[in-house]
Amino acid sequence: METRQIGKPIIPTSITVHLGKPEEAAENVVVPFIDYIKNVACSEIFPSWPEASIRSNVLAQISVTLNRIYNEWYRSRGFSFDITSLPAYDQTFKKGRDLFDNIVKIVDEIFNNYIVKGNHIEPFYAKYCDGKKTLCKGLSQWGTVTLANQGKTPLQILQHYYGKDISLIRDAKVQEPIISYPGIPLKIGDVGEHIRIIKKQLNRIAVNYPSLPKFDHIHEYFDILLEQAVQKFQDIFDLEKTGIINKATWYKIKYIYNAVKKLSDLYGEGITLPDIEMKYGFSLQKGDQGPQVQALHYYLGVLSYFDDMIPSLDLDSIYNDHTVEMIIAFQKEHQLKGTGVVDVQTWNQIKESYLQILKELPQEFLSYKDEIYPGIALSLGMSGPDITTLQEFLYEIHQKDPTFPKVDIRDCFDTKTEIAVKRIQQEYGLEQNGHVGPLEWKYIVEKTKQ
Repeated sequence: METRQIGKPIIPTSITVHLGKPEEAAENVVVPFIDYIKNVACSEIFPSWPEASIRSNVLAQISVTLNRIYNEWYRSRGFSFDITSLPAYDQTFKKGRDLFDNIVKIVDEIFNNYIVKGNHIEPFYAKYCDGKKTLCKGLSQWGTVTLANQGKTPLQILQHYYGKDISLIRDAKVQEPIISYPGIPLKIGDVGEHIRIIKKQLNRIAVNYPSLPKFDHIHEYFDILLEQAVQKFQDIFDLEKTGIINKATWYKIKYIYNAVKKLSDLYGEGITLPDIEMKYGFSLQKGDQGPQVQALHYYLGVLSYFDDMIPSLDLDSIYNDHTVEMIIAFQKEHQLKGTGVVDVQTWNQIKESYLQILKELPQEFLSYKDEIYPGIALSLGMSGPDITTLQEFLYEIHQKDPTFPKVDIRDCFDTKTEIAVKRIQQEYGLEQNGHVGPLEWKYIVEKTKQ
């Protein structure tokens, strides 16, 4: 499957502005992003300034705004807004103010452009001040007037203040804002790209907090090591020590990650493509292929068997027209938008529906329950009845084929179990990582019947 880059900044359709200090009980207003920028620009600068000056200031204001949104600066602190209306914290926004026609025209033209620095992905935190009453290390608003009168272009003005490695991203995609939290708590046995991202972030945090365990291999499985790392993180930052990544833990990780990388700083470390690179992305769609699609097809096969609303169609390793048809049927049944694309919400609902089937398995199928994947990924160090069942299957395979690695049935996923699982993965052309997902479970069960 082709690697998909996700997580790149977008221009949100709207923004939530807090009309006061962050901790103040003030009104939150939701306004279109473009209208917010128009309001800020008309509040911060003068319409009589040269056009190059106005453009450079607007680009700085857009970038500051997008930096706040992209890093979830306030939401990662538990607030329900994206930015404040005060220049002491962010930028000046005056609800209901009059706008200047020439500034409005410029914003209409460049509202979906923003500044980046070097090879960083995130919108640059283009700090600025007026240059008269207040001075700062960033852009001087009045200073841009002088530079514009000297014939400097908007980009040259920005490079004068922020460095020669400043460039512009133009015509960024406009869409509904994306909330990073996956919507449900993540725990041991879960699988997904959100877990890969968390591991990358915790590895970076561990540079500043060496007591945190580090991951030698970044993968999408929530294993024992991640549980231990999350517990240690929760202990350091006074969160309930559960080892589960709930919303509070998710955003605390994001907050600390932003802080150690100084993502809202003129001289921040920044986010590069490898930081946001994900094997599959947050969605699956027609044409995709690989283990994640095969896992999806396993779930759909079980769901369609027990749910008459979902057609039972032939599926292979490629996300094809049959997959689309089954996904649309599933989405409609669960009051989701029938896109045929598996986004985070659809994936969560598929997993929830699958687990519900396991809980409510009809009486006539109870004797086959162990053959159905338990719904969580099993890996080294885990224990419980699912591990015992796995080891019983593996032991049965060894009994039939003495060349197959022998395992002990001991309610603990040990190294012998991992070796046997890797043997299965090798035989069926899967990644030899020792984790048991739906495909490994399927092939192990099949092998016991050979």
